[in-house]
Amino acid sequence: MATLVDILLCILAIILPPVPVLIKRGCGINLLINLLLCIFGLWIGGIIHAIYIICVTPGEAV
Repeated sequence: MATLVDILLCILAIILPPVPVLIKRGCGINLLINLLLCIFGLWIGGIIHAIYIICVTPGEAV
């Protein structure tokens, strides 16, 4: 079940995909992957990756 935080992060992922990844996973390889997808994947790759990270990572934001 999605929490309110996850729903808000999904909305933020559409606007600025790296921010929810940074909030959920911190500064690491997932953030780098998301940044590269946003730069080279014409933004939609970063959105898909950010929503995946939000859905897969359990618990509240860091």
